[in-house]
Amino acid sequence: MPRSFTADRGDRTLRLDQVILRHLPEVPRISRTKVQRWIAAGLVTVNGRAAGRPAVGVAVGDEIAVGGEEVMAERALPKPEAQALDVLFEDDALLALNKPAGVVVHPSYKHAAGTLFNGILGYLGQGSTSDDTPRLLHRLDKDTSGVLLVSKSLVVHRKAQRTMTAGLASKTYLAVVHGQPRPGSGAITFPLGGDPRDRRRVAVREDGSPSETRYTVVARGEHAALVRCELITGRMHQIRVHLSASGWPIVGDQVYGRPGDTFPRQALHAWRLTLPHPASGAPLALEAPLPEDLTELCDTLVLPLPRE
Repeated sequence: MPRSFTADRGDRTLRLDQVILRHLPEVPRISRTKVQRWIAAGLVTVNGRAAGRPAVGVAVGDEIAVGGEEVMAERALPKPEAQALDVLFEDDALLALNKPAGVVVHPSYKHAAGTLFNGILGYLGQGSTSDDTPRLLHRLDKDTSGVLLVSKSLVVHRKAQRTMTAGLASKTYLAVVHGQPRPGSGAITFPLGGDPRDRRRVAVREDGSPSETRYTVVARGEHAALVRCELITGRMHQIRVHLSASGWPIVGDQVYGRPGDTFPRQALHAWRLTLPHPASGAPLALEAPLPEDLTELCDTLVLPLPRE
């Protein structure tokens, strides 16, 4: 069966080959050259029609499918594993987890086992067909904790993705930052793109993709603050880069933070996710309590936790 996904707001300024790379990072040895070869061979469709060129743009909501024996042969199927999962919500359509920090979300060539998705397959089962195989609706960095949402079928996945790309979902994070963000609330709109010096990093670039993070300071200490951030766009590492570029790097961020920071991971937590339920349309609000390490960090820095 082909791999399929729905283009989201993070794809609006990207070429088709870049979009595929963004959505299929778990395919072993994937590269832009390989994706371009798939497109030329007719293995990629956009809304059911063969893609013409790698450089073509995509629209939010476009259904993109990548198939063919070559692609499927290169995809190592994740294996179900028995893991202890912290379940926040579950029904016939969705599974929401509280992801711990330090756990990789999806298998890749570097992490073929032990990922959270391996545990999800062990909990839900792999599915007899591609249509009833669980799928991640979004991702979190290895060292970010919090709400992670999973669809239990392809139909639910597509409905939920359309909801997210239409801007009907809200993702709210909590971050502990160095410094004193001022003003106390606002929007950070630095354009973001790949760092030319390191493809694993993101940088503020004049030619980058439009990006927006809205923030509110919810507690202040002497040298740090607790900040609530809402993602308006969904770029890779967006909150981490936006806060750092504003002069308020996240505590413990070894990539974009302060050198010599001793906190063992970036102090970033996916706190709340709200969206209409993809099956019923009813409002669904999911919240992951702040984990113990961040609670202790806030206590140390004298940062009162939000009560809402």
